[in-house]
Amino acid sequence: MTNPLLAASPLSYGLPPFEALTAEEYREAIEAGLSAHLDEIRTITGNAQPATFENTALAMERSGQLLNRAAAAFFTLVSADATEQIRELETELSPRFSAHQDEVYLNRGLYERFAAIGTENCDPESARLVEEYLKEFRQSGIQLEAPGQERLRAINAELARLGTEFGQRVKEGMKSAALLLDDVSDLAGLPADDVASAAEAARAAGHDGKYLLTLIQPGNQPALAALENRDIRRRLFEASVARGSDGGSLDVLDLARSMAELRAEKASLLGFDNYAELVADRQTAPDFEAVRTMLNRMASAAIRNADAEAAALAEVAGHPLEAWDWAYYSAKVRREKYDVDEQALRPYFELNRTITDGVFFAATSLYGITFHERADLQGYHPDVRIWEVRNEDGSALGLFLGDYYARESKRGGAWMNSLVDQSDLLGTQPVVVNTLNISKPPAGEPTLLTLDELRTLFHEFGHALHGLFSNVTYPRFSGTAVPRDFVEYPSQVNEMWIMWPEVLSNYARHHLTGQPLPQDIVDRLEESRLWGEGFATAEYLGAALLDLAWHVLEPGGVPGDALEFEAKALASAGIAHPLIPPRYRTGYFQHIFAGAGYAAGYYSYIWSEVLDAETVDWFRENGGLTRANGERFRQELLSRGNSRDPLDSFRILRGRDARLEPLLKRRGLE
Repeated sequence: MTNPLLAASPLSYGLPPFEALTAEEYREAIEAGLSAHLDEIRTITGNAQPATFENTALAMERSGQLLNRAAAAFFTLVSADATEQIRELETELSPRFSAHQDEVYLNRGLYERFAAIGTENCDPESARLVEEYLKEFRQSGIQLEAPGQERLRAINAELARLGTEFGQRVKEGMKSAALLLDDVSDLAGLPADDVASAAEAARAAGHDGKYLLTLIQPGNQPALAALENRDIRRRLFEASVARGSDGGSLDVLDLARSMAELRAEKASLLGFDNYAELVADRQTAPDFEAVRTMLNRMASAAIRNADAEAAALAEVAGHPLEAWDWAYYSAKVRREKYDVDEQALRPYFELNRTITDGVFFAATSLYGITFHERADLQGYHPDVRIWEVRNEDGSALGLFLGDYYARESKRGGAWMNSLVDQSDLLGTQPVVVNTLNISKPPAGEPTLLTLDELRTLFHEFGHALHGLFSNVTYPRFSGTAVPRDFVEYPSQVNEMWIMWPEVLSNYARHHLTGQPLPQDIVDRLEESRLWGEGFATAEYLGAALLDLAWHVLEPGGVPGDALEFEAKALASAGIAHPLIPPRYRTGYFQHIFAGAGYAAGYYSYIWSEVLDAETVDWFRENGGLTRANGERFRQELLSRGNSRDPLDSFRILRGRDARLEPLLKRRGLE
């Protein structure tokens, strides 16, 4: 049979025919795509005619379609449903992709053709396309002499290999660190549906009759807020934060140190003081110092608030507080002081209703789009659901895939990715995926969300909207292909609709009685909004500043003891707190060490939140959940991708540059 990936998919919107594909067919299609792309580039560079926008930039944008199609499908599986064969293929192919990227952007003939293009008669998007290509050539090392380029190629290949291994070890480490318990009494305090999920997880892992507390990617595990047994809390906490750093076969500290050393060398080769400076050159932040100044400005206030929270928790606990006590007593304070029991709220947030009557309802109210489930289409796993998205006038917009449940073949965390990018040039419409890791209940039982899972659901759909609403000419600029420190901004804005009265009343209904979430509880949730912000901000800043610490090192300056370095880095940044480990420690910091693209860029969440807080104010000032507001946000920002400077899009929407004050107020850091 012919490999389905070698031709454009006949399915709606170009959805890959996952059910028809084998690991060997992914390999064949990717290898064919790598070869075909280089042939296409040789055609561009071998053109005897002088370089023009049409025969160089447009030709480049049209190239690589087979490779892009195969890679998008393959890496979706790598993250969300990886078999042993797929993992082995990832290990084999990751350095190949890195080498291919170097073949393209260290191609002097291709660079010289782009440099020769005259853009004076181009429209703004086309002129920006040429500028962005030239910038990537420079950032990739085109200016280096041959020995420097060869060393850069070797560094990139090794970074790709190490990043793949880091991600695979962390994935296995998260699985092996899950806490297996024999007695249901050890789970006292957990809601009944969580106990059922733990029993189901144990059964699926071959431990019928026992209970398995699986881990989520961040260090702070949700069960810590409910488990009454202090020793079980300790064991769960220690299993979580020790991942990847216990000296065993899944330890990743050696990989992290090697990657930090290679990145430092790479930055030096490219003429930057450190890797953080190199990354900042690609972002909306003016420079690295601006980022560090903002984080340092927030750190002392976050620790001050966290200390105040710790004092309140110790008083309630009646004994010296340990890190594994924080979430438990924080939930107790929320219940006693604000009369808010987060676990008791979960029956109001049933997954399916929250998707259709919450996430989709808000999008329809703002943008007029509608969602139509396509049972005739299949994803890469039986749990994946697929909706066709249509504009208000009924015209086709794209496909949205939702993959919500945790499984062993999926990495931790939550993310959005694209299977097909929108492009007028290629005539393609978007196909986007949201992937979460919610514990799957036994068959027939409802999926009830925590507040954190609820927030994640809306957040990731904000990314999906960014991809779905893309309206650009060139695939390079499509959807979320914006600087890393801008990409989180639209997703964070979408979180504002979680508690918006019209939206909340539509989805927050008890899954058994249908009764709406009582208004007095909504009021108390708002009153308690700032409780826990000290912990949340300190936890986040700890990870962001740890990331920067790893990436301001000079060649030869990488420490021998990664955990000692981590402790010193947090202390010197003023963000060390004995009861609050960073959201991600080095041993499981996938964002920065496993190819997720956040190396020296984990600050992006808080940098984007500056824009988010300003935009929430803009929505409120202009009437909130209205079609007019949605249309303006869609047309001026969500649809633009990277086709113009993203900060220009923000300025056009807001009418001015962003200010830090709304964010400080939101987080109680004034």
